[in-house]
Amino acid sequence: MSLVSLIKPKGPNGFGNGSTAEEVTSGISLANKTILITGCNSGLGKESMRVLAMRGAKVVGTARTLEKANEACKEVGGANSKGYACELSDPSSVRACVESIKKDKIKLDVIICNAGIMALPKLEKAYGYELQFFTNHIGHFILVTGLLSELTEEGRVVMLSSSAHNMAPKGGIQFDNLNGEKGYSAWPFYGQSKFANLLFAKELARKFAGTKKTAYAVHPGVIQTNLSRHMNSIANILFGMIKPLFLKTITQGAATECYVATNPNVASLSGSYFADCNVAKARKDSEDKELSKKLWEISEKIVAEV
Repeated sequence: MSLVSLIKPKGPNGFGNGSTAEEVTSGISLANKTILITGCNSGLGKESMRVLAMRGAKVVGTARTLEKANEACKEVGGANSKGYACELSDPSSVRACVESIKKDKIKLDVIICNAGIMALPKLEKAYGYELQFFTNHIGHFILVTGLLSELTEEGRVVMLSSSAHNMAPKGGIQFDNLNGEKGYSAWPFYGQSKFANLLFAKELARKFAGTKKTAYAVHPGVIQTNLSRHMNSIANILFGMIKPLFLKTITQGAATECYVATNPNVASLSGSYFADCNVAKARKDSEDKELSKKLWEISEKIVAEV
């Protein structure tokens, strides 16, 4: 148990920082439910897939390669799981994934956008755009908007944002510097991509208004997963030293996305931001409707180009 789990009280629903994915889904049957999760082959995605399959869901797992997706499905996804290749930084791969799912006539009760990259030490690009923004936001934007027709009547979309969205620059999204050429810094650009995930969830929730479909953003907590591979050696040493005291385990980190994906009580909370399995406060400009609308429109233009 982490030090934070001992200090931080549980939320109104009885769950909190130390809750695990198994605990928050206890007693919930996901029989006849189909859930897609990106990044299913490691970390939070793999643990989420394991727990959701344990609760009876048919899990559709995506990874950068079909081999990785199939390996994870075989290991933890259960007999009804199915793997697909979906390299989020490659629009052709994402679109092929969408078309394959449609061809296989899979209707989705939940889409969990779990995959992502973090804090790239130097500027990298995809299709002329900074890679974290393109992978974490644009890749998932293509996937989700492409699969909206496959969402069931009460379908949910769960976007993994992060408390790092607070690191996004003033104004939230640097629309005039999406390529990073006017200046690049690892954490602000990671924060920008996570803020984009948050804005996307809120705008999608607005578009779902009048239906039973819902969208959410979640902060999983601070966990040492493969995302941290881009940190320098000193940072990783320090990260390792504090991990037992302050960081969540993977089983705890997967809890919030599993809770929001499955708990019936969140159906009325579309557009909310969750942390530690409870509604949390995001930065103030996350409620800027014009900002989220602009991001959606710019995203559509980028998608049309690539």
